[in-house]
Amino acid sequence: MNFIRWGLLLGLSLSALSQASEKPQDYRHGAALQLAGEGPWYRLELPFAAHLAAGHGDLRDLRVLDSNGQMQAYALIPGRSETVQQEQEHGVRWFPLRGRADTQDIPALRVERSTTGTLIELRGDAPVESEQQLRGWLLDASTIDAPLVRMNLDWSGAEEGFQRFSIEASDDLQHWRSWGEGQVARLSFADERIDQRQVELPGQRARYLRLLWRNPAQAPQLQAVTLRSQRQAHQAAPLVWSDLMPAQANTEGQYQWQLPLSLPLERLRVELQQSNTLAPLRFEARSSDQGAWRQLTSGVLYRLPEAGREVVNDELSLPGWPVRQLRVQVDARGGGLGVDTPRLQVALRATQLVFLARGEPPYRLALGSPSAQSAALPLHTLIPGYQAERLASLGRAELTEAFASALEPQAGSGQDWQRWGLWAVLLVGVGLLAAMAASVLRRPPDV
Repeated sequence: MNFIRWGLLLGLSLSALSQASEKPQDYRHGAALQLAGEGPWYRLELPFAAHLAAGHGDLRDLRVLDSNGQMQAYALIPGRSETVQQEQEHGVRWFPLRGRADTQDIPALRVERSTTGTLIELRGDAPVESEQQLRGWLLDASTIDAPLVRMNLDWSGAEEGFQRFSIEASDDLQHWRSWGEGQVARLSFADERIDQRQVELPGQRARYLRLLWRNPAQAPQLQAVTLRSQRQAHQAAPLVWSDLMPAQANTEGQYQWQLPLSLPLERLRVELQQSNTLAPLRFEARSSDQGAWRQLTSGVLYRLPEAGREVVNDELSLPGWPVRQLRVQVDARGGGLGVDTPRLQVALRATQLVFLARGEPPYRLALGSPSAQSAALPLHTLIPGYQAERLASLGRAELTEAFASALEPQAGSGQDWQRWGLWAVLLVGVGLLAAMAASVLRRPPDV
């Protein structure tokens, strides 16, 4: 048991040493941060330059330091695609529903659709005009192919106050289902007026809606009706783009690009410098300088006139593989990419940095230590009780300069003394552990 206990103590010593022995000058690149908003947590969307400055594609060597070189607690939020709710407003046609004033029966409907899609009401043997009154309205929502979530009404002619009505839905004008009740209101006093025009709907599909007023004698005349639909849409993960990178010709006469490390690229964009360009091409990539090339993507890029304007397709989607080198093969039958050396931009999913500001500003972002291990915390650990909607309310951090090489030493001699002291403790621990192991091996076996 003593042997195990000493082994655990040794492991903890190694972990503490790896953190405490880090110094600002161990990181090749750094940039100052400017804080805005309410802290103590701040967030920053890492630019593409930060990924290029890192020593690892997963940003394990990222650190946030205060003015004394002390490391700050932080978390990384990788960009993800999301499903969002998108709403759209639609203007619709409406048709009056009239019935006898001395009955509460729902007016009969005889309808047909014209070739233009307009709903036409055909009334049969109608009583005289004096015996009819407006009972409600029929809304034609047949052109809306999405669930209906909201209705907005504008009207005239009714007395002020509240107007209640039932809402029914149908797909064939024969079978109706209840969607509950709605209410609109118009109140005024002196020069002030309050309108309630909006009515919530249950978020279901329907081709037709029928509104029947509870008090037909006071039914208003509609002047405008809009319906709002809602559908789910896939929102791609946000991307960060590199600067334009000029190509270099390789020994085979192909154009090639080199990144300082492998990165999971999501898109690429080729600069089409000349009008009337058509370029069928194929990109190949590899994740290391000595790895095998494999096809990455292919397509047709163009910059062409169409109907008095210029249409440009200069981007291609990528599968998100780690890529360090790219090369392109252009089908010369399309005329190529032009006489100038092509330039390329690449993109990867945006990553947000959230850190807890402690110590003395200014703060710096440090990157570029090949031997560093990740110090990132889970976001729910960094911010106790974290909820997703809280992210937008955090303070903002911005880079105020480009990444500079080799951070200036900011730690004093006291920090060096602590570093050597930890090494001494570690060596003593190793010696004691070795002595205990030797003692255990020399001990005679129990009989």
